[in-house]
Amino acid sequence: MALAGSDAPDTVKILIAGGFGVGKTTMVGSVSEIVPLRTEEPLTTAGLDVDDLDGIEQKRSTTVALDFGRITIADDLVLYLFGTPGQQRFWFMWNDLALGALGAVVLVDVRRPRSSFAAIDFFERRDIPFVVAANGFHGEHPYPVEDIREALALPEAVPVLLCDARERASCRDVLIALIDLLIAEAAPVGR
Repeated sequence: MALAGSDAPDTVKILIAGGFGVGKTTMVGSVSEIVPLRTEEPLTTAGLDVDDLDGIEQKRSTTVALDFGRITIADDLVLYLFGTPGQQRFWFMWNDLALGALGAVVLVDVRRPRSSFAAIDFFERRDIPFVVAANGFHGEHPYPVEDIREALALPEAVPVLLCDARERASCRDVLIALIDLLIAEAAPVGR
């Protein structure tokens, strides 16, 4: 898959997106083979009237620009991971982060599914292929994939996976599912 005449691997830009507090920074950090770049800042009293901490009252920091990580999937394929900020006041950055992205992971907190609707809508409107990964907080997955798909009104063509954003192997499997989706969508019709 390396570029013709080059020993350099192909690189693919992937977004890790979702609502505020769903585990995007954790996912990028757990799967990245490099020390991730993080733009985390403490939550302050200035954001009390703006940030919805319902269900995530213990959250103490937030991504204000992006997270960046890298993972080598194969000798000829490297993924550059860009975690988006989840708070609505930082959504203006998503358009810039999406430039050149081939696909996305929409990370979902099933305790707060409403926080995922904007991310799903963002990628659907831009025809950017995505998978949905339901992050199992505390290692729990209280709902089967079919229930998650129905709650998020996702078509069958969108893969829905269960994951744990703290576990490297789980995050890697989600990224591989996204790559499989991208390859399937790129395959010529009738093949």
